[in-house]
Amino acid sequence: QVQLVESGGGLVQAGGSLRLACVVSGSSIRMNRMAWYRQAPGKQRESIVGITAGGITNFTDSVKGRFTISRDNAKNTVYLQMNSLKPEDTAVYYCNLQRLLFRDQYWGQGTQVTVSS
Repeated sequence: QVQLVESGGGLVQAGGSLRLACVVSGSSIRMNRMAWYRQAPGKQRESIVGITAGGITNFTDSVKGRFTISRDNAKNTVYLQMNSLKPEDTAVYYCNLQRLLFRDQYWGQGTQVTVSS
């Protein structure tokens, strides 16, 4: 059974930083594509960053230069480092695992990030 558990969300002032973590069990993160999504109130869930099994990353324009994604394969954990946070970054952040071999995907429960102005 594949499970993803996010942590690290919270309330931060504009310009501050947070690091989110996604601990994965039941599947190896280095074999799959990992991604972070977010969903703001009244908006659709959007992909903000992904990392392939080969380590190739892609970022949505709104977070380029501010957010980074990394993996700790030994801990089977993916991180999202968020710097220079803005009020418009306020959202629930979700971790996503895509198993290309099985053509399925899994989601974490989400963690709330609130950026005050």
